[in-house]
Amino acid sequence: MQVQTHWQGLQPIARDASVAMGNFDGVHLGHQAVIDLARPHGPLGIVTFEPHPREFFAPNAPAFRLMNAETRANRLAKLGVEQLYQLPFNAEMASLTPEDFARQVLAEGLGIAHIVVGADFCFGKGRTGKASDLQALGIKYDFGVTIAPLVKLGATEISSTAIRTALAEGRPREAKDMLGHWHRVDGEVIHGEKRGRELGYPTANMSVNGLHLPRLGVYAVKIDVLTGPQAGSYLGASSLGVRPMFGENTPNLETFIFDFSGDLYGHHVSVGLIDYLRPEMKFDGLPGLLTQMARDCDQAREILAAL
Repeated sequence: MQVQTHWQGLQPIARDASVAMGNFDGVHLGHQAVIDLARPHGPLGIVTFEPHPREFFAPNAPAFRLMNAETRANRLAKLGVEQLYQLPFNAEMASLTPEDFARQVLAEGLGIAHIVVGADFCFGKGRTGKASDLQALGIKYDFGVTIAPLVKLGATEISSTAIRTALAEGRPREAKDMLGHWHRVDGEVIHGEKRGRELGYPTANMSVNGLHLPRLGVYAVKIDVLTGPQAGSYLGASSLGVRPMFGENTPNLETFIFDFSGDLYGHHVSVGLIDYLRPEMKFDGLPGLLTQMARDCDQAREILAAL
């Protein structure tokens, strides 16, 4: 998959694509339906924005994203996307009227042939452009537009908001039903306090900064090591939280990978949350903690073996 981070001066190979356009936070089943409608019209592309417009307009608001840019790109590549136009959302982009955006970015800049958007898509300064406006502008500037209907799971409309709620309440399988895949955290393995190694449970530590936090606690997980000589798929248990046994800490994700030996520092991994096992706990001492960690791993192995 080729990634473009600008919309001006693109080479011919990056033009004339059929694209799905949106923020695609979570790349859930509704997003996938939009993407699927773009497939028949030519080379498949995605137009999205980084940072998310909500982050640009409210940088100090609580974190809400289900995916960072890396996780989103990894998921889109698995769906067969050939071109990812990850456009910078900045003051210039925010100031464009709907018509300016259609003409300057989509027609002249990207040279898009066909665009698919969801029925609730809004664009342009003040979110004043609607999906129907994009259709009219497509006629004017010579690109096709398809509007995808919203997708429901039973009586529930699939949305990033509903997925956030399921994760915040510790229901990752319900989130998976709406996502169409396990909710994942992707990123670089960073150095931590190395307490896990001292306790016999070495962990791969990852930042969750900027992400909506699922319910804090311990999870059964699937792990994909994406880079390095030990790339591959593994099983494990993760602790998401602030480590209350050791004072006040910034939330992070610590993953113990079963039957694994090696150094992952600086490499990129993807951790999929499968089942919520228990909330974070503060123990009277290390023996109680170690006993519970052994139980957690046994429970996680049993759950993952049944998948």
